[in-house]
Amino acid sequence: MHDARTATSIGRWLGPAFVLCFVTGLVSHFMQHPPVWLADRVPSRPSWGYRLTQGLHVASGIAAIPLLLAKLWTVYPRLFQWPPLRSARHALERLSVAVLVAGAVFELATGLLNTVQWYPWPFSFVPVHYAVAWLVTGALVLHIAVKAPDIRAHWSRRSPGTLALPAQDGADRRSLLAAVGAAVGAVTLTTVGQSFTPLKDLILFAPRHPDHGPQALPVNRTAAAAGVGRVADEQYRLVVAGPRPYTLTLDKLRALPQHEVELPIACVEGWSRSAHWTGVRVADLLERSGAPRDARVRVVSLQLRGGYRVSELGHEHALDPLTLLALRLNGEELDPDHGYPARLIAPNRPGVLQTKWVGRLEVLS
Repeated sequence: MHDARTATSIGRWLGPAFVLCFVTGLVSHFMQHPPVWLADRVPSRPSWGYRLTQGLHVASGIAAIPLLLAKLWTVYPRLFQWPPLRSARHALERLSVAVLVAGAVFELATGLLNTVQWYPWPFSFVPVHYAVAWLVTGALVLHIAVKAPDIRAHWSRRSPGTLALPAQDGADRRSLLAAVGAAVGAVTLTTVGQSFTPLKDLILFAPRHPDHGPQALPVNRTAAAAGVGRVADEQYRLVVAGPRPYTLTLDKLRALPQHEVELPIACVEGWSRSAHWTGVRVADLLERSGAPRDARVRVVSLQLRGGYRVSELGHEHALDPLTLLALRLNGEELDPDHGYPARLIAPNRPGVLQTKWVGRLEVLS
């Protein structure tokens, strides 16, 4: 069970899991931190796009954990072969393996801890996780290139390398692969319900349940944690800073035409949940301020601290009729933990950018 056929078989599952995790991670990163050239090109449709890609990102990352452990168990005897370096090709292989193993363990471990919002390290998670993802991907490409002859020789049951192995080993190998497949299925079924809600009743290990939280919607950052508390109705003011700036009280905001949409909250930790939101279209607020149609918008929260108290809307999101300054959730006024008195809700947007406790909209050139 430590032969090249077993390693290749597990690698055929682990490789696609890593590729899917990497690609969906890129989507998440560029949607949260778009470069200047992409800021106005982030699409607002499909409205469920980020929910799908981030759900796949976390699900594929969790599924990769038992696959990586099985892969490491399969190949570990080779890590202690002597002499450690036998040729230039062998040295290159060892280097790619060292970087790949260290980076893969780091990515899966930190990613898993991020789903429970536990950060027992001194560095910033997002930029380091992103940078190491590129390192792992490069090491994976190099490793596949170096091991290509062995992979081809053991790719299928009829490949030459596979046929040269003892036939009696086949039963044990199939049992191991079945056990690994069962482990992947188990961890997926007991966690994916946090984003794929038809399976929510099977949730066992996921850190969030999509139905648990104020107004049956999970919360990552409470009003108390953000230093906001409950904003008094008579004290609230929404400032819209555009070519024709104006200010609205909460009563005046409620008196504007209200629209209802169904949109998901989809968070980087992997959970998501659709809900009914009622509020004022951001496009209507911008039109009243005289904002040009291609303007970007800075959304500023009343919260006193936190890395996401300010977010920006590209013009596609700002003009989308589904983008609301929401005042109500599922027919009720917002709970303070959901951003009372007003919060942003927009289609195809990470949850960390759905700014809560909005106090200011600034039109950018």
